[in-house]
Amino acid sequence: MRISARAQRIEPFYVMEVAKAAGVLAREVAHTDRPMIFLNIGEPDFTAPPLVQEAAARAVRAGATQYTQATGLDLLRERISGWYAQRFGVDVPARRIVVTAGASAALQLACLALIESGDEILLPDPSYPCNRHFVSAADGKAVLVPTTAEERFQLSAAKVEAAWTDKTRGVLLASPSNPTGTSIAPDELRRIHEVVSQRGGITLIDEIYLGLSYDDAFGQTALAIDDNVISINSFSKYFNMTGWRLGWLVVPEALVPVVERLAQNLFICASTVSQYAALACFEAESIAEYERRRAEFKARRDWFIPQLNALGLNVPVVPDGAFYAWADCTAVAEKLGISGSWDFAFETMKRAHVAVTPGRDFGTAETSRFVRFSTASSMAHLQESVERLRAMIANPAR
Repeated sequence: MRISARAQRIEPFYVMEVAKAAGVLAREVAHTDRPMIFLNIGEPDFTAPPLVQEAAARAVRAGATQYTQATGLDLLRERISGWYAQRFGVDVPARRIVVTAGASAALQLACLALIESGDEILLPDPSYPCNRHFVSAADGKAVLVPTTAEERFQLSAAKVEAAWTDKTRGVLLASPSNPTGTSIAPDELRRIHEVVSQRGGITLIDEIYLGLSYDDAFGQTALAIDDNVISINSFSKYFNMTGWRLGWLVVPEALVPVVERLAQNLFICASTVSQYAALACFEAESIAEYERRRAEFKARRDWFIPQLNALGLNVPVVPDGAFYAWADCTAVAEKLGISGSWDFAFETMKRAHVAVTPGRDFGTAETSRFVRFSTASSMAHLQESVERLRAMIANPAR
């Protein structure tokens, strides 16, 4: 059977490959005194709040399970618009919002609508691997631009300008970012967009972790800059609805019918039950619960990162959002007699029964010395993980 060149360009999602290996070992140690602790997947340990669950159940009981329009329930689009106004003080008309089957569908729709074969899209190195694969799936080319800790692992206007070529179509940013948890300063983001706009390009920004921002200097939506910024968002992270597969896309008004046409053909619509459930996300009681959980994620970050640094797993930039710690494992790996974060991840999995994600997925060779820890797990799990890692590092001989 002939496999398409497009499919062959898509590399494995190593995050999930490592997760599969961790799952196998987890079954073997499940009944021991040291079951596997999962700090590898970016999935909140919280589930949808009660009001959201109740809204889903009501929709099922009422038989509200038919297709919606491809752009989503009008009422949900209005609620999302209201959230932007209340949370960020930004006017985002509901007519510019397209509800999608997760942020992944939003990214796919944006890439298919805007990228031609051979177009190049600039992304920071490191960045979430699936973002560059969405570009590739649209027959574009993702160009990774190296970043440093001093730059908070984010692109700058100067780097975008320097990397721009005749083939460049635009940028795909993430703020806060996976894997680093760092955001782009609003002034720098504005300068990046100016560079892009002056060249007739597109600014795509992944804002799925924006609700989980812990620093007022960064927790602002790029939609405040210009109506031509295209923002991808999701109910997965801040709203704790990962498996419900629901997200949204904010686009310039002229692009709505284009995205709608693509969505009609590719997805028909996002899950109707999930959409009705998401209406309850914006109730005052639900928002209060989400804010309590955001404070809990911040508390985990504030405790965990100093612990990693003390172990020699250096986190060069304290994340201002999301629930990740991007740590340089070079010194610890050398002490353990192994090389790079890939071997480190399997070492911690086997010896400490702690699953983490190696940097291999997130960029070029430079990321291989980093490992990503997820602080989406409970404080108790984080504390136990630190104790196990400390014991492993203190006894490097195997």
